[in-house]
Amino acid sequence: MSILSYLHVVMTTRLAELRRDGERGDSPVPTAVIIAGLVAVAMAVTALALTKARGWMNGIPGYTVPE
Repeated sequence: MSILSYLHVVMTTRLAELRRDGERGDSPVPTAVIIAGLVAVAMAVTALALTKARGWMNGIPGYTVPE
């Protein structure tokens, strides 16, 4: 049997096994929704930290915004 015939048989067999196996992992949609949620939370935390830092800096006597 030549190497090309052997590789063809191996690939055909493996692809047939993959088609029979219905469990191929999670859909990308829930993963994308989770990532979008994490990004939204990260943006909210960053905005809160920025607001708190600006408030703290504005509370310092003689503070001027750097140019």
